[in-house]
Amino acid sequence: MTDVMSPAQRRNNMQMIKSRDSALEIVIRSGLHKRGLRYRLHDRTLPGCPDLVFRTPRIAVFVHGCFWHPHGCSLSVMPSTRIDFWKAKLEGNASRDARTVALLHAKQWRVLIIRECAIRRTNEQKISEVLDRAVTFIRNEDSSLLDISSNYGIHITKEMRITLNA
Repeated sequence: MTDVMSPAQRRNNMQMIKSRDSALEIVIRSGLHKRGLRYRLHDRTLPGCPDLVFRTPRIAVFVHGCFWHPHGCSLSVMPSTRIDFWKAKLEGNASRDARTVALLHAKQWRVLIIRECAIRRTNEQKISEVLDRAVTFIRNEDSSLLDISSNYGIHITKEMRITLNA
């Protein structure tokens, strides 16, 4: 299937995609702020430049779009054009994400990943549940990684055992 846009239109379209301050990120930031949490934004001193940083509990938060950081949900769809390019690009993103998490863990940081599918196309109650789950992780848990997706994702404990989180 050929692209319906000219190369100049596609380039302009791709340049419009923001890497920070996205609508999803703002929903997460405002929701956590309303719940009394204070954070720093885009700390370049940490691996991966996390979207939100909680210094005292040493937690880095990433808000991932499902297309750019695929994980198997219905929103992480491989484009039908330039398949080799997109496969390499998205696999590279996943590899970089894994390296970033490993580097943060090596520095004794905990990581929270909130995916687009957990927030997008849901009602206010579901968004509130996702934010409450994030607050619980930030304030209480001792696990090193929580990945929240449309089904609340995979929860990986300190010992790196994988358990489904309901």
